[in-house]
Amino acid sequence: MAKQLWHPSDERVSRANLTAFRTWVEQHGGPSLAGYAELYDWSIRHAPDFWRAVWEFCGVRAEHQGAEVVRHFDRMPGARWFPEARLNFAENLLRHRGDREAVISWNENGRQRVLTYSELHEETARLAAGLRQAGVRKDDRVAGFMPNLAETVAAMLAATSIGAVWSSCSPDFGLQGVLDRFGQIQPKVIFTAAGYPYNGRTFDSLEKVSKVVEHISSIEKIIVIPYVVPEPNLAALPGAVLYDDFLAQSARQPLAFASLPFDHPVYIMYSSGTTGKPKCIVHGAGGTLLQHLKELLLHNDLRPEDRIFYFTTCGWMMWNWMISSLAVGATVVLFDGSPFHISPARLWDMADQEKITVFGTSAKYLAAAEQAGVQPIKTHNLSALRAILSTGSPLVEEGFDYVYENIKSDLQLASISGGTDLISCFALGNPTGPVYRGQIQTRGLGMKVEVFDDEGRSLPAGEKGELVCTQPFPSMPVGFWNDPDDAKYRAAYFEIFPNVWRHGDYCELTPEGGMVIWGRSDAVLNPGGVRIGTAEIYRPVEKIPDVLEAVVVGQNWKGDVRIVLFVKLGKDTELDDAMAQNIRQRIRREASPRHVPAKIIQVADIPRTMNGKIAELAVRNVIENRPVKNRDALANPGALDLYRDLPDLQT
Repeated sequence: MAKQLWHPSDERVSRANLTAFRTWVEQHGGPSLAGYAELYDWSIRHAPDFWRAVWEFCGVRAEHQGAEVVRHFDRMPGARWFPEARLNFAENLLRHRGDREAVISWNENGRQRVLTYSELHEETARLAAGLRQAGVRKDDRVAGFMPNLAETVAAMLAATSIGAVWSSCSPDFGLQGVLDRFGQIQPKVIFTAAGYPYNGRTFDSLEKVSKVVEHISSIEKIIVIPYVVPEPNLAALPGAVLYDDFLAQSARQPLAFASLPFDHPVYIMYSSGTTGKPKCIVHGAGGTLLQHLKELLLHNDLRPEDRIFYFTTCGWMMWNWMISSLAVGATVVLFDGSPFHISPARLWDMADQEKITVFGTSAKYLAAAEQAGVQPIKTHNLSALRAILSTGSPLVEEGFDYVYENIKSDLQLASISGGTDLISCFALGNPTGPVYRGQIQTRGLGMKVEVFDDEGRSLPAGEKGELVCTQPFPSMPVGFWNDPDDAKYRAAYFEIFPNVWRHGDYCELTPEGGMVIWGRSDAVLNPGGVRIGTAEIYRPVEKIPDVLEAVVVGQNWKGDVRIVLFVKLGKDTELDDAMAQNIRQRIRREASPRHVPAKIIQVADIPRTMNGKIAELAVRNVIENRPVKNRDALANPGALDLYRDLPDLQT
């Protein structure tokens, strides 16, 4: 039986937005819904009623909503949500005014800038006027090659207020990684910072930007924030202007919001790109807004008095998700740089000082903080903190223990899972329900998530299979860029199970109503025909103190597949026979004999994507002598060379 680690108090349940929503549904002609399970069942059985209720309860601002909620609900893809609606994404995020803090910007050296809601509105208005003067119109692309700054938020809002499409990646991307993304979408304007800090060093961005501009002829204007470089040299950047000068040149005028269809493009996001050029995923304004409001208000219980933080870069969808908190009226706290510079507890210093109430991060960060001996429960005042969110990779059971034993015992720990593909979540938190060790709390409202076997049959709780969604939802992509017949879009999600979204995660539902993700299904190991999720091996391995990180892959060997485990060990630690035996015994004991690796090999580094995910497929390609098509999608591409032509893999 799963171990319950936390349960909300009756008082917390009674004042939750989720409870208020159930009451609202009943008062507006819907059924009486006794708890989350009944609400979830209603949300998928009566999806049009549910999504209209979300729109109205969350107060979406629109020129008009229209009578029709969804057209072609039986088509996936092909369903069109609120086809008669007209709205503007930025208008919804800028609905609030006044002197309350909207954005607080930190970097590894401390607090940098604060914008109130009124100041954010004013700065956005001036940027929007400048973009219009620069010729930016509806459907043009505006790119951000930006650190996680307040200016990045204002630039995105300015672009989307006009109806332009925003797309961003973080400045640590390699040149080819930037070209593979922005080169496909051909932006008219690019925002960049002169540089960025990381781990006590300052890195230049302008040299890379000059090369980007050489290769992308569509870029007509470069707007430079003098971040960490007070007086940047713009001589090598024709058409470049400093951010403050751009604001000063803009004629003052009221901020006008273009009224646009519900599915008008608002963001272009990118797949990881480790198997080729990244796919350019186009997300619609209305679907993104509605899904984010549902998740922020109902699943995360966000309120105007909250202060929400997510440790992310502008190249990860969690940035877009967090910024939608402005629509709720909450304060968004940004962080740029290394979370361990100056002190391993740097983020908790910030959480303490800013009285953060919702703290978002990755499973990788929590594991690194644990290894660094960070114990905020003993050193920091986190009385304001009521929820921790974790995503990026599955949060192992020991990660749950670390949070409750070393950060805070009375809070909601919400492991969440979804992705760039839907710019939101399939499974996430329930502030009115318990937290069980190692489990995501629940499936998202309105998301008909099931687990399929290879033949497309729905599996009961406790059986592992493919994560699928068998019903349309508003934040499905509008499509892919330069994919006029939707061929790439269909191939990405709908070819395996027709009319069903196959997400690519290997998972199981739990008897408690939650979910466990066991890894990516394309990285599933298959020794002797038995499917094994990579997380099933990571969980026992990560309990061993000397193992800092690991990556496990399947190697084709003598007509079968054998499991190969690569481990990165602590300083001055060598993988000897005793340690290898300890690793094997722990995996055998906590997983099964079938999970035990045929080979355990020590490596100096583990390759990861820019979002911190272990690059299992890239490692597998290297050991199988296959090309890795886009090394620039990795944060540390040089690590792949450590896996090439290893003698241990030849026997």
